[in-house]
Amino acid sequence: MTGLLHDPSGLSKATWTDADFSDMGWHDCRVHAVSIGEYEDDTLPPARLLLDLDYIVRWVEPERSERHFTFWITPATLVFERAWNITGQLGPLHELLEIADIHRLAPPDNAPEPLWHIEGQNFDLHLRAAGYTQHLRTPPQHVPRQLLTPTQRGGTTFDEQSFG
Repeated sequence: MTGLLHDPSGLSKATWTDADFSDMGWHDCRVHAVSIGEYEDDTLPPARLLLDLDYIVRWVEPERSERHFTFWITPATLVFERAWNITGQLGPLHELLEIADIHRLAPPDNAPEPLWHIEGQNFDLHLRAAGYTQHLRTPPQHVPRQLLTPTQRGGTTFDEQSFG
């Protein structure tokens, strides 16, 4: 393939936005940390919702002799800018957080921002935000599980620098 940022995984770029929503999927992406941050100036609304996650770039079908999928995964920071009306629930937390899906829903009122629903295993978040940016922090790694080890991902961080 040509025009790819990372040929082995098929990845075309390292920074994705809500304009790419229909081309993205977060099923089974592990969430390592969640942060609600503020801007340093008078930006309104003042909040940003950040998620540190393992983004599954591609699921690899098993070879005939193999029984399990493998995965191309990269640590990522998903940032919802100018977020407001953030609500949700956690628990029970006997397992780690894992995204089932992210939904973009039409505004239920006259505000222009869509409603975002981050549906997960053991958690559920709803928020309003004009959009998001997702930064893939390193080239994808081909691994046998649906998550990276702390060493593979470089620890927990909300770094907003994409690789490449």
